[in-house]
Amino acid sequence: MVKPTWRDYQAGPGELVIELDPGMAFGTGTHPTTALCVAMIAKFLNRDDRFLDVGTGSGILMIAAARLGAARVSGIDKDETAVQIAAANLKLNAIAPERFKVITGNLVDGINEGYNMVAANILTPVILDLIPDIRPVLHPGGIFVCSGIITRNHDQVAAALEDTGFDILETAHQEEWVAITARRRE
Repeated sequence: MVKPTWRDYQAGPGELVIELDPGMAFGTGTHPTTALCVAMIAKFLNRDDRFLDVGTGSGILMIAAARLGAARVSGIDKDETAVQIAAANLKLNAIAPERFKVITGNLVDGINEGYNMVAANILTPVILDLIPDIRPVLHPGGIFVCSGIITRNHDQVAAALEDTGFDILETAHQEEWVAITARRRE
């Protein structure tokens, strides 16, 4: 459950609540692509994984991953304002500063650490540009979750993933949007 900072909400049993002030950044938690990504992260993230969010926006996917047990979460966004908002939202959700890093940058430029899971909730053309660069930052057998894909672009993204050494694990749809979860081949 994503709760804006200005609303009161009582969590139900077993409900994970994320406090969020999106400010000027993308990622309010209400868009279908965000819901699809969070569902895939919840399904495929393992406790103590290292997680990277490409195009982090408000930091919502980083917060979800941290709250679901990721040992370390990182995010990158080309918008400095988004980076500041993401850091503030992580702190708002009591994610310890030593568990996260948010940097300004383009896609995975400058990322030299390895991750067990990478997520990108961005548009199809950007995902297609990103796919060849994901392998070096994703551990063998690691999971890549991508969303922001409209239904008619699904086959193009899936083919690019398979051609680049990924196996499609799951595809989910909501309204006209698609999320794809893939595993990096060894």
